[in-house]
Amino acid sequence: MALSKVEKRIRIKRRVRGKISGSSELPRLSVYKSNKEIYAQLIDDKDGKTLVSASSRDKGVDAKGTKSEVSAAVGKAIAAKAVAAGIQAIVFDRNGFVYHGRVKALADGAREGGLKF
Repeated sequence: MALSKVEKRIRIKRRVRGKISGSSELPRLSVYKSNKEIYAQLIDDKDGKTLVSASSRDKGVDAKGTKSEVSAAVGKAIAAKAVAAGIQAIVFDRNGFVYHGRVKALADGAREGGLKF
């Protein structure tokens, strides 16, 4: 039986999450994208807490332009919040999505904002 697109993504996500984990010193940048929006969180897996979050729905994010441009703006916004919280380095979790397009744009925006992967 063939897996659906969502089932494949969840299978990849579980495999990756078995290998990477975030801490307060090196949090995990988790990315989720829907058809319209994109969301990013910095997560401390040891305490089970979200340290910083940003999305294309936030008021502080410039949500104009193409989806990739909006994703880059979200990456810069989460990087600015992370640097303000004293976070310099992160572990990137693409959440089973292909590292291309909007996910790559968000990662590049976060790098431009000063985060080290």
